[in-house]
Amino acid sequence: MDTKYFLLWLPMIFIAFANATIRELLFIKHFSEFRAHQFSTITLIILCAVYIWIVLPELHIQNNRQAFTIGLIWVLLTVAFEFTLGRLANKPWSDLLQDYNIFAGRLWGLFLLLLFILPYLVYTIRFK
Repeated sequence: MDTKYFLLWLPMIFIAFANATIRELLFIKHFSEFRAHQFSTITLIILCAVYIWIVLPELHIQNNRQAFTIGLIWVLLTVAFEFTLGRLANKPWSDLLQDYNIFAGRLWGLFLLLLFILPYLVYTIRFK
């Protein structure tokens, strides 16, 4: 793995924490926790898309395969971070896995899917 992929993934942690703060300060006051999480996932997708648009030139993507590889690395790093942080906070596995249930209206899987394809999409839009 290119170190640059990891280093450019790190700011997404801060983006996610800022997004969670927005959810707790704004969305939770006006919506149910479930709906607030849905809105929060959508805002996280938007914020990460803007971030990826900005940093894409730093990745020096040469082809589609490289773009998808970066997306896959970022997804794996995100899932590993999420589960590590959750387990360190003593959250049970059932709580950690509930966000992956798209049939229950959870959108986290959508975020991960878009995180996987966003480097490719932005690369295609900006450089092809």
